[in-house]
Amino acid sequence: MRSPKLTPPISPDFITVLEQAVCAYRGEASDRPPAAALVNALLEAEKAAKQQKLTYPFTSLLGQWRLCFTTGTRKRKNRGGIELGRGFYVPKLGAAHICFAATDIAVGKGKISNQVQLGGLLLKFTGPARYLGKKNLLAFDFTQMQISLFGRIVYKQQIRGGKSQTEDFYNQAIAKQPFFAFFLMTEDLIAARGRGGGLAIWIKESSL
Repeated sequence: MRSPKLTPPISPDFITVLEQAVCAYRGEASDRPPAAALVNALLEAEKAAKQQKLTYPFTSLLGQWRLCFTTGTRKRKNRGGIELGRGFYVPKLGAAHICFAATDIAVGKGKISNQVQLGGLLLKFTGPARYLGKKNLLAFDFTQMQISLFGRIVYKQQIRGGKSQTEDFYNQAIAKQPFFAFFLMTEDLIAARGRGGGLAIWIKESSL
């Protein structure tokens, strides 16, 4: 098995496309790749990761990441099943962040938070997570919801069983949990396929 690397030996062609997208989203470059080109780059990166059997340590995920691009999925016309959506850059007006923190890094246990902010309104979901390094797969569950207005918490509530669900989380089968299958991690970005089949890119904002 290959040793973990932050910069995998992937063709410069798709690395260039992905890095260009990150720079453009951050405002460091003016030209951003078209959505179709970015989707193709992600698919090539995913394929390369599987062929090269790349693995990444849990520590590469830790920190806060901003959602930059996502595809989602859509139903196939007249054939059934689903396929990738066209993909789109997430509008900067609504900042969406995901954050990973470790609670026991030796066994891949941690916490996840997912939040969306629109002006002074912040909606945040948090819960347990676990990372399977051999598969680059992170399973998670959201057990608490919080709403803040201009930095002040106005609502906080346990959801989906709350504390009891969190305690039982690590005993549940991965097949029953939401997950992200990561296929690319660098110092600037992470990319994954969700359980539903969609692809996404997050860019680094801060470390933990």
